[in-house]
Amino acid sequence: MDKSSVLIEVNHLKKHFPVGKNKMLQAIDDVSFHIHRGETLGLVGESGCGKSTLGRTLIQLYEPDSGEIIFDGQKLNSNAGVTERREYTRKMQMIYQDPYSSLNARMTVMEIISEGLIVHRPGLLKEERRRRVIELLELVGLSPKHVNRYPHEFSGGQRQRIGIARALAVEPQFIVADEPIAALDVSIQAQIVNLLKQLQREKQLTYLFIAHDLSMVKYISDRIAVMYLGQLMELVHSEELYRRPLHPYTEALLSAIPIPDPRLELSRERIVLQGDVPNPITPPSGCRFHTRCPKVMDICSTVQPQFTEAAPYHYVRCHLYGSKEVVACPE
Repeated sequence: MDKSSVLIEVNHLKKHFPVGKNKMLQAIDDVSFHIHRGETLGLVGESGCGKSTLGRTLIQLYEPDSGEIIFDGQKLNSNAGVTERREYTRKMQMIYQDPYSSLNARMTVMEIISEGLIVHRPGLLKEERRRRVIELLELVGLSPKHVNRYPHEFSGGQRQRIGIARALAVEPQFIVADEPIAALDVSIQAQIVNLLKQLQREKQLTYLFIAHDLSMVKYISDRIAVMYLGQLMELVHSEELYRRPLHPYTEALLSAIPIPDPRLELSRERIVLQGDVPNPITPPSGCRFHTRCPKVMDICSTVQPQFTEAAPYHYVRCHLYGSKEVVACPE
């Protein structure tokens, strides 16, 4: 792996939350991967699997329990000083899922987008800040006339554009897009995704794109990681994942994607997983997916599989593909 091309490197990351006396919710458990500069890594999985927690831990909203996050060649340190931590937060921003609750209803668009500028560029004059906000509004497809309006005066798609402008205000390198289209009408979703792709080209941005919609993830992502119960199950280039999924969980997810052709839709076999997702407080022993896996073997219930390179640049956590552990972040 060419280290110079990597912006984010994650090694054996863990994040657990206390949820009662002597109980821990294992939101992220031994996760390793990297993201190249200018790349979009898609992250998919069922609700509650740890996708959002992973994104928030990457940008330091949550402090990891163990493991390391290396950003642009520097290891992020939870004990860093205020100045160093502020620089991290400038380079890493987040676009939130809900465009209604993520914007302060009592602030104008000008105030919302200016917040980051006030923190990270305190020497900027008020008129310069205003010009910068207007530039950002135009960049995301909104009118400068909107600058003094409040969030309730906008549609969901427009509010998400404001959220994107806020994230771009401090000129970040890396953006976590946490299901940015989930709360939007289908007619608006493609517009927002196309806007993100356009901004990536123009600003050389790097994305972690978290989503449920596997079709949209394929459209925007260079590589895709599949997450289940706090662990990565599979990681590979987007086209390869859809062409040749290896993990039984990935196969089940892809079988649920609707096909536009009614005849093909009726003739194909849908993989229906049995049972519910186990409790992340007491995850199953061995492979975490074994309680629902249609290809389960005896070893699956007792031995945890390692994240293995089953094919060139195709990583999977499954006993069907051997047990050679990937000790560094996978390609």
